[in-house]
Amino acid sequence: MPALLSPVLDLLTLQGTVTEAEPVADRMRRLRIEGEALTGLTVRPGQQVRVLVGGGLTLRTYSIRSYDPAGAVELCVLDHPGDGPGARWARGVGVGERVRLRRPEGTFVLRPDAPHHVFVGDETASVAFAAMLDALPEGARISGCVETETEGDRLPLPHGDQLNWILRDGGSLVDAVRELAPAPGGVAYVAGEARAVQRVRQVLVREAGWDRRAVLTKPFWAPGKKGLE
Repeated sequence: MPALLSPVLDLLTLQGTVTEAEPVADRMRRLRIEGEALTGLTVRPGQQVRVLVGGGLTLRTYSIRSYDPAGAVELCVLDHPGDGPGARWARGVGVGERVRLRRPEGTFVLRPDAPHHVFVGDETASVAFAAMLDALPEGARISGCVETETEGDRLPLPHGDQLNWILRDGGSLVDAVRELAPAPGGVAYVAGEARAVQRVRQVLVREAGWDRRAVLTKPFWAPGKKGLE
């Protein structure tokens, strides 16, 4: 990182140190980042942070798995195919390394007062889902479908036994939602691959009769693209 940029980045980013790094699924690592600058942030379940990766000005976005107001952010980073700066950072970052990240952001967040919570997405969505599910009380009405490449890619989720898990080569996420047929009246959180997100939203709104305002969407990625914001 050029020294001349540091004063500017100090104004735009928060700094912390990786204190824990461990696998939580076959292709996912949990990173705990701690620092005084991370104390007292406002974080809503489902929000993200943008992290500087690769030693330059490249930003990659990661959902927040959990937050400790005493000054710790936990992320779960998926090992994507390829050798881009985000993939290299996610594989290689370790304990003791300094990390710069932006403040938590995003409107894809839990609506805690909804009478029914429906979660639909893939591996890239599961971290946000985990944070949201953690914030729900016992007895909350929960359903949904989560798609992964393999069983080993399943991130352990709170209330995960109330979700339907499917494998990518065993059927489509859209068909799984049709089979689930959630009745309108709650909030649906739909995230992951952009085209799948769009199709699931269409099924919920056009076929199942959901109010489009009750279907929250977050396209995290698309084939051939580095990522979506």
